[in-house]
Amino acid sequence: MSPTIRVDNEVYEELQKRATPFVDTPNSTLRRVLGLPPGKAPQTGGEATASSSPDAALRPLLADRRLHPGQRLVWRRRNLNRVHYAEVLEDGALRLEDGSVHDTPSGAATALAGNSQNGWTAFATEDGTLLRDMR
Repeated sequence: MSPTIRVDNEVYEELQKRATPFVDTPNSTLRRVLGLPPGKAPQTGGEATASSSPDAALRPLLADRRLHPGQRLVWRRRNLNRVHYAEVLEDGALRLEDGSVHDTPSGAATALAGNSQNGWTAFATEDGTLLRDMR
């Protein structure tokens, strides 16, 4: 599991100013500011480093053909005026736009938000069906 860091409002506002809207996460912004190479995702409890995990949570939805590899899921964060996309991989993991791969929808949503999230209620198909309702 990744360590959690807490920052005050002033630091967070500065990160937001330096972030590219609809592209950056707090992690990618910090990596750029610190001069670190892009593409390395934070390790969280539900995250895979490659798309080969037997524990990927969406695997049953793929087996039932309720989801398919390459399908795009969307998280519309209306309060923040942001939209995030995730691609369903063949093994049931999710790949975010920053290239990070996560075993669970909650792991993906948490990586995007920077705090604990329920990805089953956050992500939906492009027609608006929540993952929660597909289980």
